[in-house]
Amino acid sequence: MGLFDRIKRAFTGEDVVQTPVTEENKIVIDKFDKGMEKTRKSFSEKMNELFAGFREVDEEFFDDLEETLISADVGFDMTLALSDVLRDEVKMKNVRTGEQVKNVIIEKMVEIYEKGQTELPTIKVNENGPTVILFVGVNGVGKTTTIGKYAYQLKNQGNSVLLAAGDTFRAGAIEQLEVWGQRVGVPVVTSDAKSDPASVVYDALKQAKEENYDYLLIDTAGRLQNKVNLMKELEKINRIIAREIPGGATETLLVLDATTGQNALIQAKQFKETTNVTGLILTKLDGTAKGGVILAIRQELDIPVKFVGLGEGLDDLQAFDPEQYIYGLVKDLLEKK
Repeated sequence: MGLFDRIKRAFTGEDVVQTPVTEENKIVIDKFDKGMEKTRKSFSEKMNELFAGFREVDEEFFDDLEETLISADVGFDMTLALSDVLRDEVKMKNVRTGEQVKNVIIEKMVEIYEKGQTELPTIKVNENGPTVILFVGVNGVGKTTTIGKYAYQLKNQGNSVLLAAGDTFRAGAIEQLEVWGQRVGVPVVTSDAKSDPASVVYDALKQAKEENYDYLLIDTAGRLQNKVNLMKELEKINRIIAREIPGGATETLLVLDATTGQNALIQAKQFKETTNVTGLILTKLDGTAKGGVILAIRQELDIPVKFVGLGEGLDDLQAFDPEQYIYGLVKDLLEKK
């Protein structure tokens, strides 16, 4: 059964969960359910309001639908894609009732997000040396906290982890990462404030190789307001990594604050212009009603979301599960069938 099949089966009234649920899976499901609560409530309220006055599928309805989806942070491109496929379905399958239209919207949302891919997004691993992960993102999105939580996760899985405090410009950034290192019990390579970030990265790479660390997690500055300097800085760091590690950084993860909604999409576009982003991390998903932005990012940039922040705890950084996300978004609508 494909990644989203269980969601689609809900349209026929069958159980959404078809496979045995382990205690570990249940914890993840509960975290996504709770973490998606604000977004789900907002999305469901907007959709139910749209269908409360439903009469027929006409141009006025499509105008209202597009306005509703955009207000739910689904994004302009995803909204147009949904509107277009819904028009086709109405013609092909004679979709007429409000319930039929609602189900088609949800089904097509799943299909558009899935894009024929059924595998869960994963972090690549370097089998021939340390796995080097570069974390980028603007100040204030929770980048350093995310690195600390991921280091905690990796260490608990039995990996040796080294951190590099490459954000030498933001006041307190080095100290913040050192605190996280102490908290989770992993070493941190540092230098003086305002020093060259590339030199910190070089020292960290040297130590990671000499001491056979499994993972090197690198924090970087997030001064997006000065894109030229940021781009040059990241290019220099990437050159040093490529010189020391064949193939360069294993992953470059962009950390975004989900509470900023469409601003997160804008940041993703800007960072994609300056560096080779291989995956996204959405923090604070549990604290926002704007979680629909994940759909917008998927449609417009096609960069996989690899982790989401679903709480304040050390273990609340969760590997992103598209199935749990989509179901968490539309569950209230499905259950009101």
